[in-house]
Amino acid sequence: MVYKAAIFDAFGTIIQIKSGVHPYRQVIKEGIRQGRRPQADDAHVLLTLNLSLPEAAEHLGIKIAAARLSEIEDALEGEISAIEAYPDALEAIALLQAHHVLVGVCSNLAAPYGAAVKRLFPKLDAYAFSYELGVIKPNPTIYQAACQMLGGVPGNIFGSERVVMIGDSLRCDCHGPREVGIIGVHLDRSGLGRVSNLIDFANHVINSEG
Repeated sequence: MVYKAAIFDAFGTIIQIKSGVHPYRQVIKEGIRQGRRPQADDAHVLLTLNLSLPEAAEHLGIKIAAARLSEIEDALEGEISAIEAYPDALEAIALLQAHHVLVGVCSNLAAPYGAAVKRLFPKLDAYAFSYELGVIKPNPTIYQAACQMLGGVPGNIFGSERVVMIGDSLRCDCHGPREVGIIGVHLDRSGLGRVSNLIDFANHVINSEG
């Protein structure tokens, strides 16, 4: 098997928040205080619309006092600035790129978090974010979009050369991609799974490249 492209999930795979403050959860709680019951599609809305935090609150019908909104926005800014790359992600992606493997990221994100991914990984070949595409994993459309950004289509992305995806969610990063012809690999950083770090993953891709 020859791999031409590798796609990574974002949170839990290449980036991490060590002490999250959950700004969007704070917005939902403000709505609860106003008598608004959380809706089943709240998370879907936040992940599929390209909205700032104040715009998201307005879209959900949650009115937040200016002072409180400023506090939540500050918390969001602090959280985003504190996002870090996993050291093995930096090394693995550099290794793949040195061997001419195309690299992309495919992730379910609220709009403000995309900037953190691009700040930490500014030279990827594809950025497939749910808030830009209007769909979330494991919807096939998001994987197909990632492949199109890389210059091909799932299953036969580059003829005999294939695309592989890795992430910490079995449903979204392993099983979902497989439904559209992408090789899905589960990352288990606990060490209990077959792949526990991205260096081993990158070396597998490179060695398979032959």
